[in-house]
Amino acid sequence: MPRRCLLKNQGLVPYAVAWEQQRSLVAERIQDPSLDDVLLLLEHPPVYTLGRGASLEFLNFDPNLVGSNIYRVERGGEVTYHCPGQLVGYPILNLRYYQQDLHWYLRQLEEVLIELLGIYGLQGERLAGMTGVWLEGHKVAAIGIKVSRWMTMHGFALNVCPELSGFEQIVPCGIANKPVGSLAQFIPGITVEQVRQSVAAMFAQVFEVQLIDN
Repeated sequence: MPRRCLLKNQGLVPYAVAWEQQRSLVAERIQDPSLDDVLLLLEHPPVYTLGRGASLEFLNFDPNLVGSNIYRVERGGEVTYHCPGQLVGYPILNLRYYQQDLHWYLRQLEEVLIELLGIYGLQGERLAGMTGVWLEGHKVAAIGIKVSRWMTMHGFALNVCPELSGFEQIVPCGIANKPVGSLAQFIPGITVEQVRQSVAAMFAQVFEVQLIDN
C-alpha cells in the first residue's frame, strides 16, 4: 500500500501563518510518527525569506526598511522571494518511510518539477552543484528545506506567472549570473490553478504516495 499524504490546497496565505502551520504539523508528527504526511500547496503575498545561514549581502535594499516583509527561517539556502503567481509546496514528510537521505529528497523535489514541466512540453534541467530547476537558462523553481528527526518542512517555489520585478531587489539564492524566469514566459496565460493539480499528481507519482484531499 502506498503511504497516505494529505493534500491541503490553500489560497493566498501570509508567510507567518504558513510557517507556523508547518511547525505545528512537524511537532505533531515528531510526537506521533504514525500520522499521515501532508503536502501544503499555496501562494504567498509578497515576502522575502532568508535561509538560516543566508548572507544579507544578497539583499539590494536595507532590510530594516521592509519590516515584516522579510523573514529569516530555518531552511537551508540563501534569500528568495515569494509572491502571488508562484506556487509554493511545503511537504511535511517522515523520511523514515522513504529514504533517510537529504540529497535524495532534494533530487526528488526537483524531479517533481521537471516532470511537471514535461507535461507542458518544457525541458526542465538541473545544474551541477546547484539546487533547483532551470528552463532554458532561467531558474523557474527554488528549493530550500529543513529536516528535524527526519521530518521535512519548507520545500519548493515554482514561478508559474508571478510579477518577477520583486526578484530584482535581491540576488536570488545567491546566484548572480543566472536569471529568474517563469512558466508564463514560455506558456503565455498559464495560471497557478492550472498547474496546481498537475504538481500534486507529479508529487504523488515521484514519491509514490496516495494523496488524500483534505
